Amino acid sequence: MEKITKPLTKKQIALLRRRYGRYVKVTVDIVKKVIVVGCELHADGAALLEKEGSVTENLWGGGINWQTKQIDTSAVFNLRPRLGNNSMEILEPNIRQKFIEMVEEYLLKGRKE
Repeated sequence: MEKITKPLTKKQIALLRRRYGRYVKVTVDIVKKVIVVGCELHADGAALLEKEGSVTENLWGGGINWQTKQIDTSAVFNLRPRLGNNSMEILEPNIRQKFIEMVEEYLLKGRKE
């Protein structure tokens, strides 16, 4: 499990791909702009971020398939009836978009070395 606080380089992304394989779970703080990759459970990533001051309402889970570059926004962790999210999918369009944009920026595009 690794915490990422800024967009990775292409080389760093390649290392993560080798370490975690084709698919990796991610937990994202959409406000603090921090991602945890490689969690066994999304809640593990959330626990790490909460220890560092993240608020549960800002934490969302999903994953990325590096082979297809497909981002999913589904996680048991996302089931939050009190926030109106009655699904494993991130239902709120604004939250879903922030999640996707962060994963793309940090883990897909790859900044220059």
